[in-house]
Amino acid sequence: MMTLLAHYDALRAEALRHFASGTPALDPWLRPGAAPDTRRGLTLLARPPASVTAAIEALLADFRGLEPAQYYYPATDIHLTILSLISCASGFSLDLIDPAAYQAAVREILQSAHPFTIRYAGLTASPGALIVQGFPLDEGLEELRGKVREYFRRSGLRHSIDQRYRLQTAHSTVVRFRSTLQQPVRMAERIRRAEHQFIGDFEVDTVELVFNDWYQRAANTVLLERVVLNRAASG
Repeated sequence: MMTLLAHYDALRAEALRHFASGTPALDPWLRPGAAPDTRRGLTLLARPPASVTAAIEALLADFRGLEPAQYYYPATDIHLTILSLISCASGFSLDLIDPAAYQAAVREILQSAHPFTIRYAGLTASPGALIVQGFPLDEGLEELRGKVREYFRRSGLRHSIDQRYRLQTAHSTVVRFRSTLQQPVRMAERIRRAEHQFIGDFEVDTVELVFNDWYQRAANTVLLERVVLNRAASG
């Protein structure tokens, strides 16, 4: 089974091939003049602390200088997806579900979840994005994802967990490409230099259930539930 580091390395290698050939994947919803993005979903997530988002912002400063036209996530929007309960799609709204049922589900699931620690270190990329590499330092994240998957499999509640892909990483997307790269060679060099750059460790002790857009923009996010994890939980 591929390790998480090997997975991030493979992603980066593939992305750098796209950059070198001048074929990054540009996000059509972020391009100037794009139609309003009506995609919405339901997500269980955690947010890194200000000290970590500040370190990410510092790391991205060089990239802003190289590629100022790209879309950089503001600190308020940087997040760690625990699981996407309902993947973003046009036409989805809270009117189509019973939010109270999901809030109750999350409270029940998280009763037995305990805080866990994530290390952010290094950058990887996809053809359309720059991504901060996250590494769980214990089993807490995977255990929590397992609890969520099991609950929703038997709950009868609408969900799309794992329908796009099975989430196994602990990453945060921080840049999306919306225009042709102006300095692809220097961009690739900077990504390689940041492959293993330490960003910060943080404990996830609070989990949020949110109604969100594709980019987790704060302006389009509705907080449905926030749960502080129980340090005395049996797991």
